Amino acid sequence: MNLDFEFARRQMIDQQVRAWDVLDERVLETLAAVPRELYVPDAYRDVAFADTSIPLGHGQGMFTPQVEGRCLQALAVEREDDILEIGTGSGFLAACLARMGRRVRSLELFEDLAQAAVRTLQARSVTNVTVECADASKLEAEPRYDVIAVTASLPVYDPRFERALRPGGRLFVVVGDGPAMDAQLVTRVAEDQWARETLFETFVPAMINAVRPEAFVF
Repeated sequence: MNLDFEFARRQMIDQQVRAWDVLDERVLETLAAVPRELYVPDAYRDVAFADTSIPLGHGQGMFTPQVEGRCLQALAVEREDDILEIGTGSGFLAACLARMGRRVRSLELFEDLAQAAVRTLQARSVTNVTVECADASKLEAEPRYDVIAVTASLPVYDPRFERALRPGGRLFVVVGDGPAMDAQLVTRVAEDQWARETLFETFVPAMINAVRPEAFVF
């Protein structure tokens, strides 16, 4: 079975992730080293490496492998980076970020998902991730981070996350309210200046309690 997982992992990296122009060797090494099959629900273990979002419950799901790879590559995580993750989910992306950076603070709205992620991370001896059960849509006066990854989409862009970046910090976020959403990289280039780059189109479920567009009234 382990050999099957290793074959599937290599196929995922070579045929899905690389095919989406993820060529950063640190990212590819991380995806090869973190056992994705141990972070998915047991019922989905046989499709852990498939080109699909794995359901986690509560209407939540894991990023596809391609989006995980593009997210990690865009964030260009460095070994001394302090990282904030919005939406722990299974804990897989947190484990990848933790392997590349210094420490990860991960926020999860649903207590059962947070607890399951903690158990998995502890079982894998991932000690530089802290998981908190919290509603990220209500956070104010955050400390600053070098990297922020938002794993749910924002129907309306929320500038609070970019304000939580240190100068030089990078934010990955998916913005939009429809079948085609924009994955964006936001970089804080100065204390009062940010640069935005659209990376690709995707679809990710919206953050619960996120601001929604105003309804059109005839």
